[in-house]
Amino acid sequence: MQVFVDSVRLDKWLWAARFYKSRTIAASAIEAGRVHVGDDRAKPARLIKVGDKLKIHREQEHIELLVRGISETRRAATLARLLYEETPESMLARQTAAERRKYYVEPSQNIEGRPTKRDRRALERWRET
Repeated sequence: MQVFVDSVRLDKWLWAARFYKSRTIAASAIEAGRVHVGDDRAKPARLIKVGDKLKIHREQEHIELLVRGISETRRAATLARLLYEETPESMLARQTAAERRKYYVEPSQNIEGRPTKRDRRALERWRET
């Protein structure tokens, strides 16, 4: 017998939609203020329903989405993707951020370590002139 629900806890939904690996991690992110329902901070036990707007901040990602389905169980990623619809603005922002990261060169890559004795002497000669 399958029971249909019209609302579910926020932490359980985030876990079922595969945004976080466990409900504990989802609850921690919610408590830290990284998940907003509408424009308000939420608690893990907040009930969400179809049509709610969520904002999720994960590391460098800022995802804005609409809840399209409710599930209490974690299923395959293709089925989890049916539970929400990402806004076009959010998708565009994530794509541009990914492009920026792709072409960004970390400044620390050019650092080769301590200067050698030869480098130090060349620097001293340059300073004397």
